Amino acid sequence: MPRGRLRIYLGAAPGVGKTFAMLGEGRRALERGQDVVVGLVETHGRVHTAELLDGLEVVPRKTLTHRGASFTELDVDAVIARAPKIALIDELAHTNVPGSRNAKRWQDIEEVLAAGIDVISTVNVQHLESVNDVVEQITGVPQRETVPDEVVRRADQVELVDMSPQALRRRLAHGNVYAPEKVDAALANYFRVGNLTALRELALLWVAGTVDEQLDRYRADHGIAATWETRERVVVALTGGPEGDTLIRRAARIAARAKGADLLAVHVTRADGLAGADAAGLSRQRTLVESLGGTYHQVVGDDIPAALLDFARGVNATQLVLGASRRGRFAQILSRGVGVETIARSGSIDVHMITHEEVRKGRRPAARAALPRTRRRIGWAAAVAGMPAFTAAMIPFRDVLALPSEILLFLLLVVGVSLIGGIWPAIIAAVGGSLLLNYYFTPPTHQFTIADPENFLALVVFVLVAVTVSAIVDLAARRTREAARATADAELLSALAGHVLRGEAALPSLLARMRETFGLTSVTLLEHRPESGRRPDSRGDPDEWRVVAASGGAPCTSPADADIDVSIDENLTLTAMGRLPDASDRRVLEAFAAEAAVALRQERLRAEAERARPLAEADKMRTALLAAVSHDLRTPLASAKAAVDSLRATDVEWSAHDRAELLATAEESLTRLDRLVANLLDMSRLQAGVLGLTLQPVALEEIVPRAIDDLGSPGVPVEGDISPEIPEVVADPALLERVLVNLISNAVRHSPGDQKILITASRHGEYVEVRVIDRGPGIPAEAHERVFLPFQRLGDRDNHTGVGLGLALSRGLAEAMGGTLIPEETPGGGLTMILTLPIARAPRGRVHDGGDRDGDRYAPGRHASGPFRSINCDPGPGSVPAR
Repeated sequence: MPRGRLRIYLGAAPGVGKTFAMLGEGRRALERGQDVVVGLVETHGRVHTAELLDGLEVVPRKTLTHRGASFTELDVDAVIARAPKIALIDELAHTNVPGSRNAKRWQDIEEVLAAGIDVISTVNVQHLESVNDVVEQITGVPQRETVPDEVVRRADQVELVDMSPQALRRRLAHGNVYAPEKVDAALANYFRVGNLTALRELALLWVAGTVDEQLDRYRADHGIAATWETRERVVVALTGGPEGDTLIRRAARIAARAKGADLLAVHVTRADGLAGADAAGLSRQRTLVESLGGTYHQVVGDDIPAALLDFARGVNATQLVLGASRRGRFAQILSRGVGVETIARSGSIDVHMITHEEVRKGRRPAARAALPRTRRRIGWAAAVAGMPAFTAAMIPFRDVLALPSEILLFLLLVVGVSLIGGIWPAIIAAVGGSLLLNYYFTPPTHQFTIADPENFLALVVFVLVAVTVSAIVDLAARRTREAARATADAELLSALAGHVLRGEAALPSLLARMRETFGLTSVTLLEHRPESGRRPDSRGDPDEWRVVAASGGAPCTSPADADIDVSIDENLTLTAMGRLPDASDRRVLEAFAAEAAVALRQERLRAEAERARPLAEADKMRTALLAAVSHDLRTPLASAKAAVDSLRATDVEWSAHDRAELLATAEESLTRLDRLVANLLDMSRLQAGVLGLTLQPVALEEIVPRAIDDLGSPGVPVEGDISPEIPEVVADPALLERVLVNLISNAVRHSPGDQKILITASRHGEYVEVRVIDRGPGIPAEAHERVFLPFQRLGDRDNHTGVGLGLALSRGLAEAMGGTLIPEETPGGGLTMILTLPIARAPRGRVHDGGDRDGDRYAPGRHASGPFRSINCDPGPGSVPAR
């Protein structure tokens, strides 16, 4: 069954009209005769949005129960069973209620798409994973519901729903987004003009990047090599020379003039050896390019101008930056050079020739390798035309020079031909030269006869020497070519090794590097499907293979369809489309293939390790829990049971005082047991991520007295100082009370009986700090973090009271409520536990959670209660939980 198509409406902020546009498209599709249903749409009470639902079939939602409350979610099975052509499913980044089959709605949508149903959905830019931290910096609101960028990029169509900040604020003021009582707070905070402008720019840039990727795929799929100047891309060519830094900075300035322009640096490794290529210089220049926001690339090419322009056209570059030649004037006369050749062939690409201090300082001579075509042509010309011309020039001197001298001069010409054109032009020159020597210079002249045997011997030796010298020159050229190719391969393998060492072993990056290096149109890593059987013709069956990763144009679906096929093992094959590489390139291709296999295995091992880590932690927690509670649960149970058994005994008459003492012992033991079990349950919920929270504005002057009351008789004085000016905090009242009970209990346990426990609160910016201060022995600075690990009782004199969950649970609960808990040394000795919680007020941070749902709104206000100044608890018997 073919996969359904996904269309996404992306907006910069709630209220821009994403759901409205989605419903409008659904109604248009229905009018065209297509089968459309509404899987799930959130109207948020917006009248105009709700009106668009009229006439559309709505699939009933699924009802789930979580912690006694009922919630409705998308019924994936009902949508698939209904099997429409198009399903409208709102809020792609929505987090499903715990207990749902999938954690996220985008995963539900993946199931619907897999069933062959087209889906239209919506998402806000702040929910994209890649910009999540940026949005929090801009708005001050953490986005808890996110969707991976790749999910949105894979969509068949992404459409931006845009609206100016001023227009959106007018919609908000008119009550078209939120209820009237929430409008003022929203306008003053999340929906400020600056916030909306920044979010709008993020959305526009993200969509532009997605369109850019789609354009690259289209050009690759259709084989379009011409430059389309849709976006400025500046390519700077590097050789590793000292002028590279100047070129990079100049190219960066050129790119900076066009907002959003890309900077790319490219180094061409020639198959015949790159003159002056400095590996250390290239490494340093690569670091400079990346520090300026650019990317570094390396390609191989025999013809440097052609390789540069092929790369520039491949990335759709608009400008190419080159350095002025460092060669001397004589060298420029013999050859136009890379810069001039590149300008001549550049076509629509603008080429900038940048002067620098290294101009005309010269460069190290190039290593001679395989003879290029131009030199071979010159060699043949010298052999065919040069010999007769040389003979004509020598004829006037034949009466002056002896035959041996003439033979040596001809031999010198043959050696010159061999140096220029190689062995075959030299052989032709040697044979032709011997004939010319025989005809014009060997008596009798103008005849192909030789009267003197010594002359015959001299001509034979001439031919042999000429051929031998030519063969040696050609062999040296071949060895030089092989050395140059080995150097090029070594540079590529070095770059590949650096790719791994820098942690860039991700498959897409590796395959993109291979595609750029060899000038391929697409590179694909295929894996044999394990469920399919092994058949002799399986290499040509696309159903037998699945694409693991790909780069470039349309990926290959089977090894038989590829131009290049490198088998890694019995299950993995690296395929590529494009030019056929040389046989000498095979080793480097195999190195890339092996590294791709390693990268794939590393990714899967990391994934397995991530899946196994929660199980290992849970097992570790379970083991430690069983070891810790083996005595701690039994002790209060034994005490309570002994007290109850004594009270029920009929053979002993207990006085009223004794009965009261036994009842107090039973109550104390059961209280300890209750707190211990509560801590264990809460810690297990925290570990499982299912701890329920009801965040609301809480007044500290109400919570602190209740926490102290819960302690009963702590045994040491507890004094609090909470000013009525301290604002309310965002917290769960019951959990905040639990945290304070644990902190005060820990302080009481470690404080001398004559020292009081002090509780204070103060405001710091957008947060309130609650300090629980004791004068006990304190905790060493190096153990400040270890004390928050479960089952730790650092410095306890008694290791049989409590399981060491108090502080670990307190930190977990604090972080779950959006706060922090850190220890600090008390001046003069002791420990201060600092609980930080966010202030509950409308401005900044809590008006809107970045999504479209209306919930968790916090507005200024105080509970009706008097100020809490000081509570003194008289010392008395009792015990408290341990750390």
